[in-house]
Amino acid sequence: MADVTMDKLVSLCKRRGFIYQSSEIYGGLTGAYDYGPLGVQLKNNIRDFWWKEMTQIHDDIVGLDASILMHPKVWEASGHVSNFTDPMVDCKQCKSRFRSDQIDLTAGCPVCGTKGSFTEPRNFNLMFSTHIGPVHDDASIVYLRPETAQGIYVDFKNIVQSSRVKIPFGIAQVGKSFRNEITTKNFIFRSCEFEQMEMQFFCKPGSDDDWFSYWRDQRMTFYHKMGIRPAALRWHRHGEDELAFYAKDAYDIQFLFPMGWQELEGVHNRTDYDLTQHQKFSGKDMAYLDQETQERYIPYVVETSAGLTRNVLMALSDAYEEQQLPDGDMRTVLHFHPALAPVTVAVLPLVKKDGLGEFAKKLELDLREDFTTFFDLSGAIGRRYRRMDEIGTPYCVTVDYQTLQDNTVTLRFRDSMEQIRVTITDLVTTIKRETKQYKRIEE
Repeated sequence: MADVTMDKLVSLCKRRGFIYQSSEIYGGLTGAYDYGPLGVQLKNNIRDFWWKEMTQIHDDIVGLDASILMHPKVWEASGHVSNFTDPMVDCKQCKSRFRSDQIDLTAGCPVCGTKGSFTEPRNFNLMFSTHIGPVHDDASIVYLRPETAQGIYVDFKNIVQSSRVKIPFGIAQVGKSFRNEITTKNFIFRSCEFEQMEMQFFCKPGSDDDWFSYWRDQRMTFYHKMGIRPAALRWHRHGEDELAFYAKDAYDIQFLFPMGWQELEGVHNRTDYDLTQHQKFSGKDMAYLDQETQERYIPYVVETSAGLTRNVLMALSDAYEEQQLPDGDMRTVLHFHPALAPVTVAVLPLVKKDGLGEFAKKLELDLREDFTTFFDLSGAIGRRYRRMDEIGTPYCVTVDYQTLQDNTVTLRFRDSMEQIRVTITDLVTTIKRETKQYKRIEE
């Protein structure tokens, strides 16, 4: 972690096709980013890793993909219309804008240094609003959702009635959310358009403390499975002044980003607040009927809410290392878990001639059935290894003259740079086994 800075990450991400500034040719749009060929694959791999953990490993969780646009009453019921605000001030001198609770208003402006130049704090609603239909009036206002959780709550009864689920059970969702942030900073850590991975777990009142403890354990274990270094993760419990008005208890999983410890995921006991609010505002019964006991109650909810885009930044930050090699050379390497890496296997012919290029290309096409692959025959083999290290490719397969004789290839491991000979018939099995048993080498 000592090697990584935000400037280094931003540079690598643009140079290697992970992440670009949105609309860059027009000067860029603040708080918006585009995910390039490697970035979108990394993001999708993290999403799929989470989705498998929630809906495949846990048999008591089902999935949902709710609409971004919802009835505006949803956001009145949730409290977002009246409570989803940040206090904002502007500097009259340089026109910079800040959250008033994050700066010292008695000191000078953090940008221009002018004292006494701040406007009076005023509340700033973080929701983006737009209009639906041809007429732009108050009746046509809708909002871009600021979180994915409310879609789960309003579909709670539909899922209970159509999916034969029984409490306790969870509903998982991955999707885009939008927040009109006052200040966007630290690359993709805080942006106006982002993706969330949320799971709402519905349980009987009185059992919520046990489930809250269970999901805390599960969520920290998940990041260890991802190959994230435990030393870069910690818990932060919300104090009385931090606790959301609807929450009984709340913890954040924090990660040591280049700019310090910051929230990665929240685990919250939201009680029965959300379903009760939607019952009140919609007039629809949101109670759950236990078919065995005939007991009716509004379930309590334990929420796990992670930022997918923050997970991408975490994966990049945690993986980045600059290594001094014994020969004096330096290499930049991304130590992604093989299940997350944008490219799993690179196939590299030692040289282009004598049929090695054609043989390697055919092998790469065959490996596509099982892995995300990359074919590269440009430059010296050592330089090609370095390029693959820099994008986090865990395995390189080199086709050489011996391959033509005995049908074996060299399998190179990214972290250790160890090389072994493997028969082509055993190659897929070997890579899958190594991926399943992967453990990051301690730095």
